[in-house]
Amino acid sequence: MNPAMWISKTGVQAQDAKLQTIANNLANVNTVGFKRDRAVFEDLFYQVEQQPGAQRADNTLSPSGVQLGNGTHLVGTQKVFTNGSIQTTSQPLDVAISGNGFLQVRRPDGAPAYTRAGQLQVDANGTLVNASGLPLVPQITVPANATAITIGENGIVSATIPGSTTPSELGQLTLTSFVNPTGLLALGENLFQETAASGQATEGNPGDGAFGKLRQGALEGSNVQVVEEMVDMIAAQRTYEMNTKVLSAADNMLQYLAQAAR
Repeated sequence: MNPAMWISKTGVQAQDAKLQTIANNLANVNTVGFKRDRAVFEDLFYQVEQQPGAQRADNTLSPSGVQLGNGTHLVGTQKVFTNGSIQTTSQPLDVAISGNGFLQVRRPDGAPAYTRAGQLQVDANGTLVNASGLPLVPQITVPANATAITIGENGIVSATIPGSTTPSELGQLTLTSFVNPTGLLALGENLFQETAASGQATEGNPGDGAFGKLRQGALEGSNVQVVEEMVDMIAAQRTYEMNTKVLSAADNMLQYLAQAAR
């Protein structure tokens, strides 16, 4: 079997994986708080027929040796946590994170999860929740008769209560950061989960230290650049095509050898 066929097979698989990440990026171009994926590849082991620097028969040293590659494979996918564009919505419970940090929510099993999507709502109990109905951590309860809810850049949530001349503070929104956010586990539904690769969660108030600030009445859009994804898609398609041509060429060579041996 011609080794080029197996090598081209790995190239076809690699471009198929890359195309899948591009498709997911384009599908989420309008998803609030979405972070684009990037496929990372590395070359496979090498078949070393002669070590670089090895002594040859004429007592000279091989300057580069003979090293034959065996293709490529997908080593991982990375979330690119650059900030998306801020879109003004004028909705009082919409918040965008300008800078680093995640909002923390509590999942039905009690485990924490983290999100960049700030489409907040108030549930039937007056609890501030995300778009999926998961309560924020720390939990904030909005009175039924509260009006003019305000979310400050520092995360302080306040509202006007009938009978009071000054706004009443309802609670404090906090942000959570990680040493390596690309190591977070993507759960879907705009949620991420802490892993050993991400490091432990660090909680703080918006605007403190390296934490970003909150912007009320706005949402962070997806950081997917459509033109960039289209260019990557064309490049992946052409690379896929070239790998299939190598497969055809190797197959034709084997056919020629088989016919010549008859």
